[in-house]
Amino acid sequence: MLRVVSWNVNGIRSPLQGMIYEEPSNYAAMVVGRILDKLDADIVCFQETKVTRDVLTEPLAITEGYNSYFSFSRSRSGYSGVATFCKDSATPVAAEEGLSGLLATQKGDVGCYGNMDEFTQEELRALDSEGRALLTQHKIRQPLSGIHMVWGRESLEMTFLAGVRSLLPSTWEGKEKILTLINVYCPHADPGKPERLAFKMRFYSLLKIRAEALLAAGSHVIILGDLNTAHRPIDHWDAVNLECFEEDPGRKWMDGLLSSLGCQTGSHVGPFIDSYRCFQPKQEGAFTCWSAVSGARHLNYGSRLDYVLGDRTLVIDTFQDSFLLPEVMGSDHCPVGAVLSVSSVPAKECPPLCTRFLPEFAGTQLKIRRFLVRLKDPVFRHSALKLNNKTQVQMHQNKARVRSTRPRPSQAGSRRGQKNLTSYFQPSSSHPQASPNLELPSVGALVTPKTSEKEVMAKVVEGQASASEAKDEKEIQTSFWKSVLGGPLSMPLCRGHREPCVRRTVKKPGPNLGRHFYVCARPQGPPTDPSSRCNFFLWSRPS
Repeated sequence: MLRVVSWNVNGIRSPLQGMIYEEPSNYAAMVVGRILDKLDADIVCFQETKVTRDVLTEPLAITEGYNSYFSFSRSRSGYSGVATFCKDSATPVAAEEGLSGLLATQKGDVGCYGNMDEFTQEELRALDSEGRALLTQHKIRQPLSGIHMVWGRESLEMTFLAGVRSLLPSTWEGKEKILTLINVYCPHADPGKPERLAFKMRFYSLLKIRAEALLAAGSHVIILGDLNTAHRPIDHWDAVNLECFEEDPGRKWMDGLLSSLGCQTGSHVGPFIDSYRCFQPKQEGAFTCWSAVSGARHLNYGSRLDYVLGDRTLVIDTFQDSFLLPEVMGSDHCPVGAVLSVSSVPAKECPPLCTRFLPEFAGTQLKIRRFLVRLKDPVFRHSALKLNNKTQVQMHQNKARVRSTRPRPSQAGSRRGQKNLTSYFQPSSSHPQASPNLELPSVGALVTPKTSEKEVMAKVVEGQASASEAKDEKEIQTSFWKSVLGGPLSMPLCRGHREPCVRRTVKKPGPNLGRHFYVCARPQGPPTDPSSRCNFFLWSRPS
């Protein structure tokens, strides 16, 4: 069996924050290894890693028992990025960064790019500059195990692939095939930035061209990751209230990519299948992403943005299960995955893109201590000895030149020469001697006269009065500043539950940018659920 898992981790270093500096140096490797062990997959694909090469550490990139591959954002730091971790038993034969082929600069690339004439070179560079795609190519073999089914457990009487009307035996049992995994983190279309919607659709087009080119070359293909589109109304918690849900460009693109479920006349037959809906066609509430700000995960108020899409032949012959893991926490997304009835045939060595071959991790990058190591080569030692002798001769010459230019003290001695230590303890002739006629003050003048008891008491009373006045003045100042700086106002109560609200800030560009407002503190959920957030809203008064 081959188990593949995909997870948008919203920052691969997130579990390590605050702990990596308090634990041993190998703690990062321990945490990553623990995550991989928990997911229990042969191939794990991460999205939104938010690391660039300059901040990638060896414990994070290299884990015992796995070989890893990273694609970094070249346009922004701490943004986007994907990574694929493969068990040594599933070592790929090739790996490549990006979809366009412009980043394929070394042997071991996947190849098969298709016709990209509709894109300019600048557009292709821009689409691949954010580190959103990573391809790994594997050899797989299917054991001789008979017939495989692709229908959901709850509806065996239905076929979900157009044209498939009976159980079909596998056509390549026991043979080696090529499987290409495309790990993708598709762009998000911000409603306030129409140019990002255009960028997203161009990325979708490039992804489809590359996937279809790989299929045409004879490879099986799995597209897995965060596609950033909820395909059908069942995949979104509030689809009925969204305007033109079915007309969304991203959903139309997925319609063209995927085979329609059911066997109605005229159903579209796309090259790929949504594996989860193939096994769970009517499962409601099967979401993979929730708003972390509103706490929507508590009430499962989310959408399904993460997919494992397989080509039709591969799903028919090998897919045994497709699943979600909502119980796995640590991100605003949950992992998704699939199980295939194939075994991986590992490559003898990792492709050049593997992180263990990066100069900073492979030991080939020169370090400063390399220049401080004693030279053992006799030729170099002889050269260094000659250079050392030459340097010593030059130093002696310089010292002699300096001595010849120094002024010499006279034979009789000079006051400008170096002083003797005893000269500092002799009386100086420059200071005037004490005059014998100098009158010293009398002892009585140096003694303070005795202070009367009444004067002492008066001083004590005066000190207490001044201290009391200072205390009163301090209390007056404190009360004044308390009246001016009254501290934060108490939170208003929402009308639905009569509970304290939470304060939020408007981050959307516009006239209200930066303004504060209050909303119900409960997690977001269906309007019919009384335990979910009510619709209370109140602008905060300007300070």
